[in-house]
Amino acid sequence: MNPAHFFAELKRRNVYKVAVAYAVVAWLLVQAGSILFPTFDAPGWVMKVFVTLIAAGFVIALIIAWAFEMTPQGMKRTGEISPNERLPYWSRRKFAAVMSFLALVATGLLVFQIMRGSGGRGKDAPAVPEKSIAVLPLINQSGDPDQEYFSDGLSEELINQLGQIRELIVIGRNSSFHFKDKNADSRAVGEALGVANLLEGSVRKDGQRVRISVALVNAIDGTQRWSQSYDRELKDIFAVQTEIARSVADRLRVTLLGDSIRVTAEPSNQNLDAYNAYLQAEFYFAQFNLESTARSIDFYKEAIRLDPGYARAYGGLAWAFCRLGFFSGAKGRDAFTQALAAAEQALTLSPDVALARSAMAYVHMNRDWNLAAADAVLTEAIQRAPKDPTIKNTLANLRSYQLRREETLELRREAVAHDPLNVIHQTNLAGDLFGLGRHDEAESVARRALEIQPSAAQIHFALALIHIQRGQPEAALREARLESGAMYRHMGIALAQAARGDQPAADDALRIMIAEQAEENPWRIAVVYAFRREPDKMFEWLDRAYTLRDPRMLNLRSQEFFAPYQSDPRFMALCEKVGLTVPKIEFRQPSIGLMPETWEEIACHRPSRSMKTLLD
Repeated sequence: MNPAHFFAELKRRNVYKVAVAYAVVAWLLVQAGSILFPTFDAPGWVMKVFVTLIAAGFVIALIIAWAFEMTPQGMKRTGEISPNERLPYWSRRKFAAVMSFLALVATGLLVFQIMRGSGGRGKDAPAVPEKSIAVLPLINQSGDPDQEYFSDGLSEELINQLGQIRELIVIGRNSSFHFKDKNADSRAVGEALGVANLLEGSVRKDGQRVRISVALVNAIDGTQRWSQSYDRELKDIFAVQTEIARSVADRLRVTLLGDSIRVTAEPSNQNLDAYNAYLQAEFYFAQFNLESTARSIDFYKEAIRLDPGYARAYGGLAWAFCRLGFFSGAKGRDAFTQALAAAEQALTLSPDVALARSAMAYVHMNRDWNLAAADAVLTEAIQRAPKDPTIKNTLANLRSYQLRREETLELRREAVAHDPLNVIHQTNLAGDLFGLGRHDEAESVARRALEIQPSAAQIHFALALIHIQRGQPEAALREARLESGAMYRHMGIALAQAARGDQPAADDALRIMIAEQAEENPWRIAVVYAFRREPDKMFEWLDRAYTLRDPRMLNLRSQEFFAPYQSDPRFMALCEKVGLTVPKIEFRQPSIGLMPETWEEIACHRPSRSMKTLLD
């Protein structure tokens, strides 16, 4: 074949244009996929398969372009078309305009990823602290999925021990465990968590022996700084944990203050069965649902039965009962009482179990409506564990009840800095920003929370509230319908339909709320009636919430839906009965605000891998 004729034929058959068009569209699809797949937590291989299919499609597209042509009569084989037959084609100008537009879109997506990858901080971003570390979940190599709790427990204990080194920044459990079972590049992990070092490794438990292999990795360039393997009897597990923590600290050249490394979960009598039960309790506690919480309580109690002096197990039991009280709403008083007893016993056995104090503060706030007592407990807790993100969130929760908004916001930001991939911390930060009227920032943080965990509850509800505030009820309704939590989906729909003026639909959603939550959550129902401007019904449900001792009554002052009624004698009487002082009414731009009671669960549990609440 004459080369000149061949190239002319390629041009006549539009093969050049198909190649260019395919390349531009493929680039656009790759950019879109690299954004969407991580958003939905797709495994890394999905993107590789996607790119491979696109590459294979390029060859197929060229073959089809050569063999077939589109004519006014439809698709025909090229051999059936005479050489003189004019084929339909776009003008060069039109083709160039469309390709330029698609290329511009693809470039925009690429720039978006680059900016997102750098956190949008630019060249003035602060340097990652050298003395910072994240402990990635140790891999269970025992061949038995039922041993997963053991490797997870060791990972959490290393986080706890390294966290006791004052000079070292240690990322919280929730953010570290975000990378569990993900084959992520160390540099990407370090960038996401904002640390210079990663501790990674594996655990093989076989009978009464355990082999722990760990490596300290430079998160900046992926190089290995140190590695070590430990073969021990299980009876030595506590010493191995301390040994690993000390070795990491030495490698990071951290100045240890005395004997600051302690085995925080070590039983008082070195009882391995008690320790094993404790780790199983922690495993179930982290799953965050009613059933797993009940199982964690059983295992905490078993650890205490085997070792009555096990302070850490008492602290865990206190947190589990706090969560049970949270799930029970207005019916949770008995659980709160048991939480307080467990927390007090933990502190009697060891005043160093600082997080037990947050459980006590949680009970003081939610069972007793006693902010002064909670403040006193949290003051000591923050002194004993100044870097702990959960305690910071607990204190932020208290400050939100006290209407100390800027201080609340600062505490939330500190919690996020120490646990950046914790969905709970992110959504609570969004709530505080929204309460301050900073709606664009609130939406940005909420969207970030969705990137971390797209299936998390309450985030779409928060976005629905933002749209209602902006006067966008249709968008609010769309977000509400995406909400994964049934209670908040109905609540969001009721609010959005009311904002749209669709009274029948709003009434239907409210009826569902009442049918499902009348006994557990009367306060939330009162909030919806406040939004609907039905004060008599609102006060009826607030009275019921007071009678049932709904913990959320503490939000009377901070819930902005109630602002129009603060001068009502009925409202002031309720505040007095709850023990709140009605503040001076601030006249400012109307805002629905996110309700601080939605942060309550933070007060008494360590960060878990599942999202808890934005609004309650």
